[in-house]
Amino acid sequence: MRRRGTAAGSTGALLVLCAAGVLLGPMVAPAQAAEVAYATHCVPPAGIDPVDGTTKVEITAPATAKVGDTVDIGWKFVQAASKNPDIIDLPANSVQPSGVLKAAGAQTADIAVQGPRENPAIPKGGNMVLSDMKGSLKLTAVGEVTLTPDAYTVNAMSTDTKCTPKETVPKAATIRVTAGGGTATSTATPTKSAPPTRSATATATATGGSGQTDFPGKQVQVPYACKTPIGDKSATSPVQIDAKKDGGSYALTVRFGKSVMDSPVDIPKDSVKPSMEVVLGGADKGTVHVEGPTNASPVKSGDPIEIPDLTGTYKPGASGTSTLSPGVLAVKALGTTTTCTPTKAEVSLTLDTAEQPGGAAGGTSTAGGSSGTATTGGDGGGLAETGASDHGALKALGLVSGTAILLGAAVFTVLPRRRTR
Repeated sequence: MRRRGTAAGSTGALLVLCAAGVLLGPMVAPAQAAEVAYATHCVPPAGIDPVDGTTKVEITAPATAKVGDTVDIGWKFVQAASKNPDIIDLPANSVQPSGVLKAAGAQTADIAVQGPRENPAIPKGGNMVLSDMKGSLKLTAVGEVTLTPDAYTVNAMSTDTKCTPKETVPKAATIRVTAGGGTATSTATPTKSAPPTRSATATATATGGSGQTDFPGKQVQVPYACKTPIGDKSATSPVQIDAKKDGGSYALTVRFGKSVMDSPVDIPKDSVKPSMEVVLGGADKGTVHVEGPTNASPVKSGDPIEIPDLTGTYKPGASGTSTLSPGVLAVKALGTTTTCTPTKAEVSLTLDTAEQPGGAAGGTSTAGGSSGTATTGGDGGGLAETGASDHGALKALGLVSGTAILLGAAVFTVLPRRRTR
């Protein structure tokens, strides 16, 4: 186990902050870091055997902070548990990690962390090189908050390898939280591994105190069956649901992941309008309508069609633990509507909710934060299978009867089935 002590003096503290690459508020103490290792079970895509290995990570967090502070937390992979299978070479910038950190002690929460899709080219059988992941936590209670790495997912070429601990993971850092500041040092001392326990869930769960307002969700791979103007399509898209508490309600933001296709035709302004019905589960029932504005500018052939984040307001209709999952997606373009229905429920976010008058409980919450309508025009036709890029970019289109119309696979990456050895 490595341990880094606190720098003495303000100049030393500044150097520690710069070296760690952590930007913290003025009342948050310098960062501490510790490396932990734990036995891990990784499940690659279908057709590839599971792998058991050792994960080594370094967790960076502040030593001390105040109630109300939002602290940045870093996860650096020293060693991933699995290698690139001996099937294909992975190109540069094709791998993206995401994971969960467990906060315990004075405050409990599942902290979603994610890294950018940045990596060197990785040959068949080579070591996985994963980017550093980051997340944040709003502190809500006085006392010691421990941070422990948990499950993580490696997304490569639109496929997921899910890795979960096979043993009790040592805590990696402890934040001492005070009501009015303090100078206590971090206790970034992992404990000896205990006998194996259950694997952790990869769903982001918001269980912080009453002062917590931001609840990041977990990016999940959602398989869709789409009804399009020219036929049925199957596609899978990475989707993440985030929530921000506002009184008794939550402002939702639904984001799509990266795709690989571009538009072969010119698309006019205000011609693409996406929306979704977020599905509620657990204590609450019903749906939440979220939508995005139409494209503000024309899109040239060969360019991606940017689709903004989908937003809406969730008013809970029940008290308890409620789940939020990506639901039916509708994409309107040039007078047509494509409907894509999930073939498997994937929970992205779990919230501890309190019933509000007029809340969901079997109904639909009201959308908010978006404007614009799809324009109609042209003869029949359709835009072909597309996908969402960094902010959700629709990227592929097609032509039928000489006119472009959006098809339902329009928000997803569609890849041919790969042979496995």
